[in-house]
Amino acid sequence: MKKILTTFWLVAGVFAHSVSPAAEAPTTIAPAENVATEAAEEATESKTKPLATTVYPTNVRVETNLAYLGTNRLELADLYSPLQMPKNRLPAIIIIHGGGFNDGDKARPREINIATNLVCDGYVCLSINYRLRKHAGEVTWPQSVYDAKTAVRWLRKNADRLQIDSDHIGVIGGSAGGNLAAMLALTQPKDGFDLPEPYGEFSSAVNCAVDLYGAVNLMDYHDMKMFNQTRAQAPDLYVKASPVTYAHKNAASLLIIHGTADTTVPVSQSEALAAALAKVKAEHELVIIPDAPHTFNLQPKQRDLRPLVFQFFDRHLKGQSTLQNAAANSKPASKT
Repeated sequence: MKKILTTFWLVAGVFAHSVSPAAEAPTTIAPAENVATEAAEEATESKTKPLATTVYPTNVRVETNLAYLGTNRLELADLYSPLQMPKNRLPAIIIIHGGGFNDGDKARPREINIATNLVCDGYVCLSINYRLRKHAGEVTWPQSVYDAKTAVRWLRKNADRLQIDSDHIGVIGGSAGGNLAAMLALTQPKDGFDLPEPYGEFSSAVNCAVDLYGAVNLMDYHDMKMFNQTRAQAPDLYVKASPVTYAHKNAASLLIIHGTADTTVPVSQSEALAAALAKVKAEHELVIIPDAPHTFNLQPKQRDLRPLVFQFFDRHLKGQSTLQNAAANSKPASKT
């Protein structure tokens, strides 16, 4: 692996520098009822909740609150890029936050840590908010999947303006975001998640994905508020929302990372996904981090994950490889 310049390592507490279009950031409202398992996941994610004024890094450029889903949606995105863009186009990576599909935000410290480190390694990053469940009885799945796929299309639509290489796009997500990252890597148009609007003329395919401790086999997890139905009531929904369902040989490469001390999403979830991918001989790697809990960024105290993650993305997004697998998995949707 190429030598990483230590001068680029992220200092999480630097002062903010951002470019903010005229848009109001969404407000996350806590879910009404108390379901212990999901409440624990949200509480774990909320431990790193930002202050009222988010502190962005100064060693990269941050363009905040972009309406990537269109002007009729409150969920926005932050774009991270080098202070000075090179002449050549850069590959792009989408960052998807966690929070049990009920909580979380694009600008929490974990997401800022991931984005800043990846920009310093030569990427443009888009950290997204997506549809969350905010009220009792509200059904938000599969809209969260649609939103994540729209983020890929938005990058391709704006590739010239952003100076990104639209043939090389990856994704990384933690917890619920890990589930969505894996869904982007594994699902194909035949699976029904590619809508004709918005930006339906562009592919939602990705070259590779990093799943950080995501719940990926929901029938073996717990009942989820985002469906407003239990596993007993709607097993088909839980199967459809599980990345393990979509494992296939030509899937985008997956790096799966999980800690042994995770009491929110058991390691068996990641092991199940790795087993499903191994069964179909899909390219993947499972990395277990001893003593790591739920919800860590690229620099947990147990192990610096930057070399591992950088090497993975560099291999798939900076090499001479083309979008062969992604092209096979996702063709542009037809407008109707």
